[in-house]
Amino acid sequence: MTKTLSSPKTVNAQKPLLVVLSGPSGTGKSTIVAELLKRDRRFCVSISATTRPRRSAEKEGKDYYFLSPEEFRNKKRRGEFIETASVFEEWYGTPKKLLLEALKHNRLVLFDIDVHGGMSIKKWRKDAVLIFVLPPSMSALKGRLSGRKTESATEMKLRLARALKEISFWSKYDYVVCNNDLNETVELIRSIIRSESQRVVRCRTITFR
Repeated sequence: MTKTLSSPKTVNAQKPLLVVLSGPSGTGKSTIVAELLKRDRRFCVSISATTRPRRSAEKEGKDYYFLSPEEFRNKKRRGEFIETASVFEEWYGTPKKLLLEALKHNRLVLFDIDVHGGMSIKKWRKDAVLIFVLPPSMSALKGRLSGRKTESATEMKLRLARALKEISFWSKYDYVVCNNDLNETVELIRSIIRSESQRVVRCRTITFR
């Protein structure tokens, strides 16, 4: 008589998953991250620290950890960041302590960081998933940046020049998506994450009842 197996029972099946979203400022990364958090409670977001001034709508500990240049330098010297980068004369960094805590609890962690930060995360964790977010066009990107009304004309030129440099990194990423429609973009990224989370390399143990 043939003995059949019962339904599989997964025990500690999924390893922590790190998902990096990068792309030029104005491509909608922050909005995408907010939608992902809203649609899937398994996610948490890695909040960066920065020395740049806080904008009126931003909140401490939700958008960024806002530090003085001296505080940032001290934390960097003590090795409290996984990666740091200087952007337009301001510093950004990924705090190590909170991320290690999230990994300890097998969380799915989202990052909204620049391309240099993405490369650093990939170096730190080879199994991190890197997704590059493109704007529909450079004119659309310029329109989005203008609509924010947070940059001067000079800053706008600098951001557009930086955008072209950042876009040149797209081939170093695992996936590329064009944010032409927010809902479609979010669902595409969710499908990428679902597929990546089922890869054999992320599976620890599978047992049967």
